[in-house]
Amino acid sequence: MAIMVVGSVALDSVQTPHGSREASLGGACTYFATAASLFDRVRMVGVVGTDFPEQYLDLLRSRDIDLAGLQILPGETFSWSGRYGVDMGDVETLDTRLNLFSDFHPVVPESYRESPFLFLANIDPDLQLEVLSQVERPRLTALDSMDFWITGKRASLTRAMSLVDLVVLNETEVLMYSGRSRLIDGAEAILDLGPAALVIKRGSEGSMLVTRGGSIGERYFVTPAYLLPAVTDPTGAGDTFAGGMMGYLARTGDLSVSGMRRALVYGTIVASFTVQGFSVDALRNLTLDDIAARYRDYRCMTLYDPSPCPAGDWLERPLGRNTRAGTN
Repeated sequence: MAIMVVGSVALDSVQTPHGSREASLGGACTYFATAASLFDRVRMVGVVGTDFPEQYLDLLRSRDIDLAGLQILPGETFSWSGRYGVDMGDVETLDTRLNLFSDFHPVVPESYRESPFLFLANIDPDLQLEVLSQVERPRLTALDSMDFWITGKRASLTRAMSLVDLVVLNETEVLMYSGRSRLIDGAEAILDLGPAALVIKRGSEGSMLVTRGGSIGERYFVTPAYLLPAVTDPTGAGDTFAGGMMGYLARTGDLSVSGMRRALVYGTIVASFTVQGFSVDALRNLTLDDIAARYRDYRCMTLYDPSPCPAGDWLERPLGRNTRAGTN
């Protein structure tokens, strides 16, 4: 089932202890789409300038990514440059030039409007709301955000989160938005807005899924990152994680709690490939067989008890929809 993604397409210049790249293919929309295209059809909505290299467009097309929603306008493409330290945990932003992206307003093509899966990447929540007003009701809507929007556009972000089924944030953002000191309390506060589930990105520590109802073991799922001997470039790891997660959900159509848990694992695995190269290089020739092999390793790595969770049908219950979207 087709996935529509709306977000930034950028030219990234990155420095890490393992090397550097200038004006490489980047942006949240790009990383997400490239990852999700491993699983199913992707429709991209974004904007680039006439300086955007044709070879990058060719790469996206080669992944069968629909570019009908990608505006190519006179001007310069959004660009970002950053430098990572030895531990790769933090990045120093050296330069950000929004260029055409500063005036971007997403236009959803008619052919995209009934896309069953929608991911709103990290963009202005007012733009996320614009997109939500242009689409028919998808099977699953999800959004990502960041600290800048939490502090600068809180009301709009709250509105957007109250209209989607799945929210994706990192630990710091959950605590910042909720004003709570404990992650569990912050997660529950966000679910109170209406989303059926919250995915918390925890960087090198992995990720967490929070759903509704039942015991703590039923509501919370914690998965570690895949262990790697080295990381080349962590840029785009979170967006790739989201792309792998949504791609798996679209491919299987399984929106149960167990399906969502497996989706987190697939997102984790796809992201583990991304960080082993610059830009989307590690995804260019990646196959589902490669992902399946690493998935098997991951299962062995995380296995501690071959017996299943306590009996019950809670794993197969539907994830559900936003509980408040119809009342806002």
